Amino acid sequence: MQISVRNIQKNYRKKEVLKDISLDAQSGSRIGILGRNGCGKSTLLSILAGSLKADGGHFLLSDDSRPGTPDLLSSPRLRASLVGYVPQTPPLFEELTALDNLRLWYAGSGQDPARKDPDGPVCLLGVDEYLRLPVRKMSGGMKKRLSIACALARRPKILLLDEPGAALDLVCRNTIDQYLRTFCRKGGIVITATHEIPEITACTDTWILREGTLHSCRYDGDIETLASRL
Repeated sequence: MQISVRNIQKNYRKKEVLKDISLDAQSGSRIGILGRNGCGKSTLLSILAGSLKADGGHFLLSDDSRPGTPDLLSSPRLRASLVGYVPQTPPLFEELTALDNLRLWYAGSGQDPARKDPDGPVCLLGVDEYLRLPVRKMSGGMKKRLSIACALARRPKILLLDEPGAALDLVCRNTIDQYLRTFCRKGGIVITATHEIPEITACTDTWILREGTLHSCRYDGDIETLASRL
């Protein structure tokens, strides 16, 4: 499987936020999108997820199991089955338990999130440990792991994450990182908007979003040089 993002554009009134965004990713890739606050990282992920409309461009899928090269921007049903999205703010119902939130997302998927599946995201992300806990009583790390488990309800092959490690402790970050490594080993593609050095280091490819365009970036451990390019 390969995805090709081509010439994505987005304007807010007279401001051109995304000018000509293009990138490719193969199965197993973990892509990092870096950039200063307000540069358009969240806007780009929202467009790829289908929650925001682009002013131009394509999100193309090449997969041996599917004929042609469908554009996921104009194929909402196909996109919903292939793309999971976790925004910065957890998309959860605070008064419901973790299990009730999962059941809303997993409805119609043929999966029961209450069933112990050691190889499923609910167990691998450690969400099974607090299924009966109301979301309003959860820590930020619990909510983030639950949000990722919800986004995986339809078994997507592409996972979009907007700053998944922000404000999380080392244990939560490690749990999420280990799951993402497993997801990619099984052929999934992860695209992450991030400021976190451990997440950047884990990526197979990194890009800097600056002035509305993407610039390829190889991180060699020099934080000062990386920061100067943002």
